[in-house]
Amino acid sequence: MSNIPTDLRYTLFHQWVRDEGDGVLAVGLTDYARQALGDIEFLELPDAGKTVSRKEAVGTVESVKAANDIYAPLAGEIVATNADAVATPQSVNTDPYGIWLFKLTPAQGEPTDELLTAEQYQAAIGG
Repeated sequence: MSNIPTDLRYTLFHQWVRDEGDGVLAVGLTDYARQALGDIEFLELPDAGKTVSRKEAVGTVESVKAANDIYAPLAGEIVATNADAVATPQSVNTDPYGIWLFKLTPAQGEPTDELLTAEQYQAAIGG
Protein backbone atom coordinates (compact mmCIF):
# COMPACT_ATOMS: atom_id res chain seq x y z
CA MET A 1 0.00 0.00 0.00
CA SER A 2 1.24 3.48 -0.87
CA ASN A 3 2.15 6.11 1.66
CA ILE A 4 -0.36 8.98 1.39
CA PRO A 5 0.36 12.03 3.56
CA THR A 6 -2.81 13.65 4.87
CA ASP A 7 -1.51 17.24 4.66
CA LEU A 8 -1.44 17.20 0.83
CA ARG A 9 -4.11 17.24 -1.87
CA TYR A 10 -4.09 14.86 -4.85
CA THR A 11 -5.15 14.39 -8.47
CA LEU A 12 -6.35 11.31 -10.32
CA PHE A 13 -3.14 11.66 -12.39
CA HIS A 14 -1.25 10.51 -9.26
CA GLN A 15 0.22 13.84 -8.37
CA TRP A 16 0.33 15.55 -5.01
CA VAL A 17 -0.28 19.27 -4.45
CA ARG A 18 1.03 21.24 -1.46
CA ASP A 19 0.03 24.81 -0.58
CA GLU A 20 3.29 26.76 -0.22
CA GLY A 21 1.52 29.92 0.94
CA ASP A 22 1.19 33.21 -0.95
CA GLY A 23 -1.03 31.47 -3.51
CA VAL A 24 1.70 29.10 -4.75
CA LEU A 25 1.19 25.34 -5.05
CA ALA A 26 4.02 22.79 -5.30
CA VAL A 27 3.29 19.71 -7.43
CA GLY A 28 5.00 16.31 -7.32
CA LEU A 29 4.44 12.63 -8.07
CA THR A 30 2.81 10.35 -5.51
CA ASP A 31 4.37 7.23 -4.09
CA TYR A 32 1.68 5.26 -5.94
CA ALA A 33 2.89 6.76 -9.25
CA ARG A 34 6.50 5.99 -8.37
CA GLN A 35 5.66 2.36 -7.60
CA ALA A 36 3.57 1.96 -10.76
CA LEU A 37 6.22 3.53 -12.98
CA GLY A 38 9.23 1.75 -11.54
CA ASP A 39 12.59 3.50 -11.37
CA ILE A 40 12.26 7.04 -12.71
CA GLU A 41 15.11 7.92 -15.05
CA PHE A 42 14.11 11.15 -16.81
CA LEU A 43 11.95 14.22 -16.17
CA GLU A 44 10.95 16.91 -18.62
CA LEU A 45 9.26 19.78 -16.81
CA PRO A 46 7.52 23.00 -17.92
CA ASP A 47 9.31 26.32 -18.10
CA ALA A 48 8.61 29.00 -15.52
CA GLY A 49 6.30 31.64 -16.92
CA LYS A 50 4.20 29.18 -18.92
CA THR A 51 0.44 29.61 -18.63
CA VAL A 52 -1.34 26.24 -18.43
CA SER A 53 -4.86 24.87 -18.47
CA ARG A 54 -6.26 22.39 -15.97
CA LYS A 55 -5.32 18.81 -16.96
CA GLU A 56 -2.93 20.07 -19.69
CA ALA A 57 0.12 17.87 -20.28
CA VAL A 58 3.05 20.02 -19.13
CA GLY A 59 5.90 17.54 -18.93
CA THR A 60 7.03 13.94 -19.10
CA VAL A 61 8.25 11.34 -16.64
CA GLU A 62 10.15 8.35 -18.02
CA SER A 63 10.95 5.18 -16.14
CA VAL A 64 12.30 1.74 -16.91
CA LYS A 65 8.71 0.70 -17.66
CA ALA A 66 7.09 3.59 -19.52
CA ALA A 67 6.86 7.27 -20.38
CA ASN A 68 3.89 9.22 -19.04
CA ASP A 69 2.69 12.79 -19.22
CA ILE A 70 2.77 15.10 -16.22
CA TYR A 71 -0.36 17.26 -15.99
CA ALA A 72 -1.21 20.65 -14.54
CA PRO A 73 -3.59 20.00 -11.64
CA LEU A 74 -5.15 23.45 -12.10
CA ALA A 75 -5.14 26.28 -14.61
CA GLY A 76 -2.58 28.95 -13.85
CA GLU A 77 1.03 29.97 -14.33
CA ILE A 78 4.12 27.86 -13.74
CA VAL A 79 6.29 29.97 -11.44
CA ALA A 80 9.19 27.56 -10.83
CA THR A 81 10.63 24.28 -12.04
CA ASN A 82 12.82 22.06 -9.87
CA ALA A 83 16.15 21.96 -11.74
CA ASP A 84 17.56 19.52 -9.16
CA ALA A 85 14.80 17.02 -9.95
CA VAL A 86 15.55 17.32 -13.68
CA ALA A 87 19.29 16.81 -13.03
CA THR A 88 18.74 13.84 -10.71
CA PRO A 89 15.29 12.38 -11.47
CA GLN A 90 16.19 9.25 -9.51
CA SER A 91 15.69 11.30 -6.33
CA VAL A 92 11.92 10.95 -6.85
CA ASN A 93 12.35 7.18 -6.45
CA THR A 94 13.49 7.54 -2.84
CA ASP A 95 11.60 10.67 -1.73
CA PRO A 96 8.45 11.19 -3.85
CA TYR A 97 6.80 13.53 -1.32
CA GLY A 98 9.98 15.51 -0.66
CA ILE A 99 10.73 16.30 -4.31
CA TRP A 100 8.47 18.86 -5.96
CA LEU A 101 8.54 19.06 -9.75
CA PHE A 102 7.07 22.47 -10.43
CA LYS A 103 5.25 25.28 -8.66
CA LEU A 104 2.05 26.82 -9.92
CA THR A 105 0.03 29.93 -9.14
CA PRO A 106 -3.61 29.01 -9.84
CA ALA A 107 -5.64 31.27 -12.09
CA GLN A 108 -8.08 33.56 -10.31
CA GLY A 109 -11.22 31.64 -9.37
CA GLU A 110 -9.64 28.22 -10.03
CA PRO A 111 -11.36 25.82 -7.55
CA THR A 112 -8.56 24.23 -5.51
CA ASP A 113 -11.15 22.47 -3.35
CA GLU A 114 -11.75 20.05 -6.23
CA LEU A 115 -8.38 18.43 -5.54
CA LEU A 116 -8.71 15.14 -3.66
CA THR A 117 -8.08 14.70 0.04
CA ALA A 118 -5.80 11.86 1.14
CA GLU A 119 -8.86 9.75 1.98
CA GLN A 120 -10.46 10.41 -1.41
CA TYR A 121 -7.21 9.61 -3.22
CA GLN A 122 -6.78 6.39 -1.20
CA ALA A 123 -10.29 5.32 -2.21
CA ALA A 124 -9.59 6.22 -5.87
CA ILE A 125 -6.51 3.99 -6.03
CA GLY A 126 -8.31 1.10 -4.42
CA GLY A 127 -7.09 1.42 -0.86
